[in-house]
Amino acid sequence: MKSIQRSLFQCVRCGTCRSVCPVLDEVGWESASPRGRIMVMKSLQDGDVPGREVLESLNTCTTCGICTVSCPAGIDPPMMVQTARRELVKRGITSIELLELNENVSRSGNALGESSRSWPGISLPQPERAEYIYFAGCMANYRYPETAARTLQLLNRFGVSMLSDEQCCGSPLLRTGFSAENLMKSNLEQIERLGAHTVITGCAGCYTTLKKDYPPRLRVLSVPEFLAENIPLLDMKPLDLKVTYHDPCHLGRAHRIYEQPRQVIEAVCQLREMKESLELSRCCGGGGGVRVGYRDLSLRMARRRLQDVPTGVDYIVTSCPMCIRNLRDAGREKVIDLADLVAMAVKEGL
Repeated sequence: MKSIQRSLFQCVRCGTCRSVCPVLDEVGWESASPRGRIMVMKSLQDGDVPGREVLESLNTCTTCGICTVSCPAGIDPPMMVQTARRELVKRGITSIELLELNENVSRSGNALGESSRSWPGISLPQPERAEYIYFAGCMANYRYPETAARTLQLLNRFGVSMLSDEQCCGSPLLRTGFSAENLMKSNLEQIERLGAHTVITGCAGCYTTLKKDYPPRLRVLSVPEFLAENIPLLDMKPLDLKVTYHDPCHLGRAHRIYEQPRQVIEAVCQLREMKESLELSRCCGGGGGVRVGYRDLSLRMARRRLQDVPTGVDYIVTSCPMCIRNLRDAGREKVIDLADLVAMAVKEGL
């Protein structure tokens, strides 16, 4: 807890974060707000013994970062929460659900505990050399393989390949207090063996992890960034569609990737913005381990996000498979990845 000591005292308890926190909107308790969590962390630093209430306070944070961009004192509550979670895990204190998540990833190499992956209509490449790598992520690999296959087919036009034995990037473990050292080592060894200098991610959580937690020598791009750079070369036809775009927290607020997905969308169809978008986009509720440990709370946040969708749109488009899952499970079927939209628009098809 020493690493966040300064931030604990930097918080002026103004409560600005309470007005934007998606978890507080659903739970209502002060302990579910960033300010409340900071008070909980202060009590831990003062020697209080963590109980169930402490775990619920810290583990219900989605790490969406809207409190960070709103904080007049300039502190980063999600960073503090992740640090506190890590300290508790070191002391053997965590939830059963997160322990199971850690065991699943450690055993299978992916957050879903799957033993093998298979994508429809495509043979997964086994490259010997590649300069550009597509990193699909666990959700795309095992829950949305059709989207992953379309994304790879799009990127393959530009010489992009992928790892033959992609492991979880480590995000689910790092966000919940566990170590991801072995996973990261495996991915890095494969990337270096191929001679790749650029990794292109199809998942917002993977993007943040590869960008911030892996060695800085890697160039990391998101699929929206790569597609925006290559709009003239994609040869897309206009689509008679109206769509809205949901900003994933780990692309938008975390890295300010706002314009690139919108550039791609506006190149093929009409974009209608959500009620809350860009820096103020509501979290889908799926991140930070919340979907794993508090599914009902996670889906309540997703349903509230769906209230921001403008009427008359054909699809909600996003750039994160976790957001796709949560928004679909919350009751909206037509939620698609940006790569799915581009695949519809490519003239000769995929």
